[in-house]
Amino acid sequence: MPNVPALRVSNLFKTYDGGVQALKGVSLEVAPGDFHALLGPNGAGKSTLIGIVSALVNKTSGTVEVFGIDLDADRSGTMRQIGLVPQEFNFNMFEKPLDICVNYAGFYGVPRAEALRRAEEELGRAHLWEKAHATSRTLSGGMKRRLMIARAMMTRPRLLILDEPTAGVDIEIRRGMWKTLQEINSTGTTIILTTHYLEEAESLCRDLAIIDHGTIIERGPMKSLLAKLDVEGFLFDVEGALPDALPTIEGACLVARDPQTLDLDMPRAMDLNRVFAAFAQAGIRVRSMRTKSNRLEELFVRLIERGDGEAGHAGTAASMDREAAQ
Repeated sequence: MPNVPALRVSNLFKTYDGGVQALKGVSLEVAPGDFHALLGPNGAGKSTLIGIVSALVNKTSGTVEVFGIDLDADRSGTMRQIGLVPQEFNFNMFEKPLDICVNYAGFYGVPRAEALRRAEEELGRAHLWEKAHATSRTLSGGMKRRLMIARAMMTRPRLLILDEPTAGVDIEIRRGMWKTLQEINSTGTTIILTTHYLEEAESLCRDLAIIDHGTIIERGPMKSLLAKLDVEGFLFDVEGALPDALPTIEGACLVARDPQTLDLDMPRAMDLNRVFAAFAQAGIRVRSMRTKSNRLEELFVRLIERGDGEAGHAGTAASMDREAAQ
């Protein structure tokens, strides 16, 4: 059934004890083979939604289907389609990575010989094979996160759910993990990613959904949603000292980020030639320019602010993204 979504969530509600309503009629579809971002501020409902899909949290009402298999009708069959990488490390720190992977596959009925073969493949893809017989507690934080991805892939899931998989790792390790995830996705595995690093979502994902206060407030292809933004941002590296007064460019906002860098926000329809003409008239010599990688951050903040008029949650996520990009 090639047209069956990898994930279909329909009118999903979740109310916790005490009356806290975490999900308010969430509906979402993820296409087979997609790399899909699920974004939202802390407390928006992301973890609850993932918990319900992965059968760790009981829903109040609504339906969940994974590749056409209804969660209520066939819980076991649904779970066999899913690999989950949670935020927290949840393996035995005193076991070896090889044993962690092989034992996990055994829980799903994978014969030991096949599990050993898969473990070598997955630990190799995660660049952990040389650590296969080390005690897991001795691994670095980045290695432990890669181990959880390798473990999840041991059952050959058709849908891989990653809940902030790169949290707390440095930029070099994060980008290495991106390559691993892109390789997994290229083999046909559908991936759903939650992350506070918005640069990560923009770099990896083709589609996204943004959730806030238990409601999906925006969804669609990444390119289409970013195209809705009417502002573009650029950074200019300049030669020599900046003039005492920067040129005024009607309709644009130009500020000095530092003595050698200009930060420009301008309407998408504006001709860049106007900008360079203003620079030339002011005696500003541009050495290089680059696009600011904050388009998804801008969209995220606008949508969250539109939803409740408060930038607090969005500001937290946006500041984390800026820190990650530094």
